[in-house]
This record gives sequence, structure tokens and C-alpha cells, in this order.
Amino acid sequence: MIRKCLFPAAGYGTRFLPATKVMPKEMLPILDRPLIQYGVEEAMEAGIKNMAIVTGRGKRALEDHFDVNYELEHQIRGTSKASLLDSIDRLIDNCTFSYTRQISMLGLGHAILTGEPLIGNEPFAVVLADDLCVGTSDGVLSQMVEVYKRFQCSIVAVEEVPITEIHKYGVVAGTMIEDDIMQVSTMVEKPMANEAPSNFAIIGRYILTPDIFQILESTKAGAGGEIQLTDALRTQAEQGKVIAYRFKGQRFDCGSPSGFVAATNHFYHLSRR
Repeated sequence: MIRKCLFPAAGYGTRFLPATKVMPKEMLPILDRPLIQYGVEEAMEAGIKNMAIVTGRGKRALEDHFDVNYELEHQIRGTSKASLLDSIDRLIDNCTFSYTRQISMLGLGHAILTGEPLIGNEPFAVVLADDLCVGTSDGVLSQMVEVYKRFQCSIVAVEEVPITEIHKYGVVAGTMIEDDIMQVSTMVEKPMANEAPSNFAIIGRYILTPDIFQILESTKAGAGGEIQLTDALRTQAEQGKVIAYRFKGQRFDCGSPSGFVAATNHFYHLSRR
């Protein structure tokens, strides 16, 4: 039902400068694999095999990572290190990767709109790779696909955050129709704490219906002078076409050093079990 996953990956990663001056933030490694690979693995677990990546200048490493490196493979063939490529080879063998460039950095909404030629007229998932998510059983995107099957509308993943942190996020409000499912009536991008409609923050996982592209085309620049996906989703929410899903699992904000360290520690301890 959901065949394609869009990865907006053109941003500069300014919170991680100078490390991201020449290296894409999506290539920052958590133990033995980069953030973008965790995102692709999560999408593949959800039954998605078509990966559409919106890149930008200086992001060639993303394309090279999901490609064959003949010289490297020749050097380690027949050695104990050959198996270290098994995880990435599995993705290369089972998924297709397509790319387009976001020429100007005009916000997440603009990045989504840039990816329209790769998606076409069908519902699709969106993964922001610097939000590294770990599901309790199924991955977060797998959980969201099941929610989409029920409601057939746009789905946003949310978590409750301290009100002192709410200004960093898109925030939703609406009516809880089940313990973990909200019918969204409104949303706002990066509100001040005293203006936030709730403490339910959107994190980097979405399933979007294709009419979002037409809405984005007419969406004016919002917070930060950028075209915000939240503003376009609010139009859908006012029509009763957005569900917020409080996912089961844990999310690490790996675009920040503190979140990156927390994720590294989490996966290191998992690997030692």
C-alpha cells in the first residue's frame, strides 16, 4: 500500500558543525552504520522498497553509500571483514534508490515538494534520518503503515515533550479517539510555550497523501521564512484528514550532539547483550 519513502537530506546540519562542514549529517555513524542506513532499514522493515532521496550540494556520499564499491569489496573478499558489508548489501540488493537535488534550502515543505517527481500520485512515507527511532517491537514506520491502512489519510508521528522544549517542534492538537491516536484539528510550527496548543510534538516520521504536493505549491513561507510542512498539513487537518499517532518506542534527536551520544550509548549497550 505504501511503496515509496522520501528522505529529505539536503540540509546543512548546522547543529553539528564543524563535523558536517563537508560530511552529510545523514552519514554520521551510530556504531557501524550511518543514520541514513538506519532510516532505510526502518522503511524496508515496513515493506517499502523504493527509496527517494532529496539531496543537495556536498551530499554525494549518500549516493555512494547505497552503491557497490568494487575496489573495497575486492580487497576484503575472502577475509573475515567481508561480512561487515552484509547489512548494506542487503539494502542494495532489495531496494531501489532514486535521487533529486534541492537547489535552495527553503524548508522541509519545499524539500517534500522537490521530491514530487520521484513519488508521483500515490501515498508515501517520509523519514528524517537524524530522528533515529527504535520501536518496541515493530519499527515506528511499520506501526504507522498499519494506522494508515485504517484511516487512509496523512499520519504524523508524535511524542509528548516538555513544554520548555516545545518551541523546537511542530505541535498538534485535536481529539483523542484512541489511547495513541488523535484526530488532528490544528497544528502550529515552533510555537512559544505560552502559545502551544498541546505538548504533542511531531517527530521525523510521516505518511502523506499525494494531495500534499498541491497544497505545498500554494503554501507561503512561514516560521523562519521557510515553507513549512506543518502549515500544509494544517490545511489537511482542517478537512479532518490528519491523524497523529503516539508511537511505541524511543526517538533520538541525532542532529544534536547530546542526542547523538545518547543514541550511540543505547545501540552500544544493545550490541553488548
